[in-house]
Amino acid sequence: MTQTTQLQFHPVTPDRWKDFEKLFGPNGACAGCWCMWWRLPRAEFTQKHYAGNKRAIKKIITTGQEPGMLAYADGEPIGWCAIAPREVYPSLDRSNVLQRVDDQPVWSVTCFYIARGYRKHGVTALLLQAAIQFARQHGAKIVEGYPIDAGGEKKSTTSVFTGVASTFAQAGFVEVARRSPTRPIMRYFIK
Repeated sequence: MTQTTQLQFHPVTPDRWKDFEKLFGPNGACAGCWCMWWRLPRAEFTQKHYAGNKRAIKKIITTGQEPGMLAYADGEPIGWCAIAPREVYPSLDRSNVLQRVDDQPVWSVTCFYIARGYRKHGVTALLLQAAIQFARQHGAKIVEGYPIDAGGEKKSTTSVFTGVASTFAQAGFVEVARRSPTRPIMRYFIK
């Protein structure tokens, strides 16, 4: 990616299914996840693995839900950010670390996937900004994220699929809870 590459951002709609599928590739981004990790109980996620998860996310998209944002460079899909009301991610509440902070309605940013060749170029930060705008357009007042705070330690791409705390902080998110040394819950308050 060059300094002059202009990115475009679009919600995933039925007409963008093929772009989503192309970005995630035959392995469903991260080992067959197809961005269903937070949406399904663990047993169901494991049972559906790969093809079942792909069918599940395709059904979500083709029925008109918009489960996140795609980033495009020169017309090609190069990045993904999952964002939706927290209620669509029941696995968050089953996590001792990521349970609700309070009863405020929030939209949750749960996952990023950036294509090789575009990683470490700020795409995640731009997708996060696009996700905030998307949530704002849908009436959200609070956007919540669950990034990794590695404390400067280098992490693999797959271990930071929820994003990194510094990227969220730079976007204006503030930490509102931390139940684990490496997992803050961060919020962006829409004005």
